[in-house]
Amino acid sequence: MAASSPNCCSVLITGCSRGLGLGLIKGLAEASNSPELLIATCRQPEAAQELQELSKKYNNIRILQLDIVSEESRQKLVKAVTALVGAQGLNCLINNAGENISASLDDVTAEHMLHIYETNTVAQLMVTKAFLPLLKQAAQQNSGMGWHRAVIVNMSSISGSIQLVPDDKLFLQVYPYRISKTALNMLTKCLAEDLKVDGILCISLHPGWLQTDMGGNQAPMQVEDSVPSIVSLIARLREEDSGCFLDWKGEIVPW
Repeated sequence: MAASSPNCCSVLITGCSRGLGLGLIKGLAEASNSPELLIATCRQPEAAQELQELSKKYNNIRILQLDIVSEESRQKLVKAVTALVGAQGLNCLINNAGENISASLDDVTAEHMLHIYETNTVAQLMVTKAFLPLLKQAAQQNSGMGWHRAVIVNMSSISGSIQLVPDDKLFLQVYPYRISKTALNMLTKCLAEDLKVDGILCISLHPGWLQTDMGGNQAPMQVEDSVPSIVSLIARLREEDSGCFLDWKGEIVPW
């Protein structure tokens, strides 16, 4: 990855009411190469007080409603984003929204599995599919590959690594979550291959195990420890990174 990158005009992030999504919006807004437009989405914008305060501080933040599992909500968002980005299209989509259920082998149910798979994998595909026309539109404006053109970032987890299962016995308590992230990584590989011809780059990203509502109190890292590295990484992505599973430091995570 190169040391610098042309700037990005627009970024859309899902799941921005708290945790990593909120941290990413804040980190991007504060960055020296902050995009012209930061679109922060969440299910209940009116209840997202910290996000609302950020939007008052930074005039490039727009807050829009999105329930990622609702087709009606996705299509409504596409219309709103189209009105914001115009002919430039959308440069960067960060599929961050997700959910976790604690369920070991003894506890897991089919309902657990289907619910988390829909939220963490199927919805990511459907959100991406909904925004493909805008991503392709942005890709037509530039050459090369990177966030100056069109990038999809699927927020994954090291718990989805098949190779590292023997080393991560703690994550055996979250069967639905880790299996959904393994499937998400396959989605990333498929998208990277499918969209290469359109100049759209796609990666899976492990942000670190973070102390959030999802990550829990045992996590060794704060959101603030990870966000600056993630922002820098996304801005430096190049063609050779497409289809990769990277961590917040830019290192390859085993599949």
